[in-house]
Amino acid sequence: MQSQSVLIIGGGIAGLTSAIALGNCGHRVEVIEKDPEWSVYGVGIIQQANVVRAMAELGIIDEFINASFGFNFVEVYKPDGEMAARIPVQPLVEGYPANVGIGRPALHKVLGDCAISAGANVRLGITADEINDSGSKVTVTFSDGSTGAYDLVVGADGVYSNTRSMVLPNAAGPKFVGQSVWRYNFKRPDDLDALRAYEGPIGCGLVPLSNDLMYMYVTTPEPGNPRYTHDHLAESMRAKLSNAPPGIAEYVDRITDNDAVVYKPLEPYFLDSDWFKGNVIVIGDAAHATTPHLGQGAGLAIEDSIVLAEELEKAASVAAAFTAFQERRFERCKYIVDASLAICRSQLGEGPAVDQGKATGEMMQVVSQPI
Repeated sequence: MQSQSVLIIGGGIAGLTSAIALGNCGHRVEVIEKDPEWSVYGVGIIQQANVVRAMAELGIIDEFINASFGFNFVEVYKPDGEMAARIPVQPLVEGYPANVGIGRPALHKVLGDCAISAGANVRLGITADEINDSGSKVTVTFSDGSTGAYDLVVGADGVYSNTRSMVLPNAAGPKFVGQSVWRYNFKRPDDLDALRAYEGPIGCGLVPLSNDLMYMYVTTPEPGNPRYTHDHLAESMRAKLSNAPPGIAEYVDRITDNDAVVYKPLEPYFLDSDWFKGNVIVIGDAAHATTPHLGQGAGLAIEDSIVLAEELEKAASVAAAFTAFQERRFERCKYIVDASLAICRSQLGEGPAVDQGKATGEMMQVVSQPI
């Protein structure tokens, strides 16, 4: 398809990688982001082998690797601290690590810089208030009173997507699953050369982010979806780890900075109907938000961006491209959402017991397949 004018709503991982992929194909891309500061959480994120491959396909692998910490194993520990498995992960890009951990600010800078280098015009502090699709053009009215006309619009605005609400008003929204995740950064010990995941009703783990930094994640049952006040976040996180397994317990007393605690209730979501209407499509968490138990939320979003650009290149129309995109992405994304939720339910005692090491190995086999 010839060069299209594209509006991307959302300046996060899905939006920025879409801007890179579409810009690389010669499309004219504008990105709007509601946060005027364009800020992100200060903790980290796991990026697995399929993401490393995706970064190579986007042409930004060296920038990505230089900002991250690479590793080729995932370790799974029993609640008593005994290692249950050290799972080797096969790299999908020769000469590069299989997995990486990366700080969200570092990833955000890489993706933002590369999106702009690919030609994207990024506008901050702006939302889309109205989206009107005439069939030939999509006219968007923005919160600053301006308007724009585009060949297609990509809603990459997260699990609470306003784009989805406007364009697909009958789509259900996300629901709290009964569990939340806590995250906190620490100095990385020299021997942490893999993701360490600890099984149990309180799931937790350590992820290296750089030569100096790692982060801890903790998933906890949260009946009733309680709210924790900012002034007591560190204290609350420590309390959740009162019976932490060895390897985690040694860090609990170091959780002292309320500002450094990131707490998020888990609200998985899968749009099991059409992900698009006319010339407007939703991708990433707006279509398939997963719990973090398999570490694939961002990976799915990045894969989305590549597949969307590929299908727009091949198709004769936007409608054909969107249809082919959803056909390629639907089952893969649904598998990750469902498998991650099964681990969550297992930890909550609400579903069959799941061997997280086995589930992780199976997931790696699935995502190693071409997208």
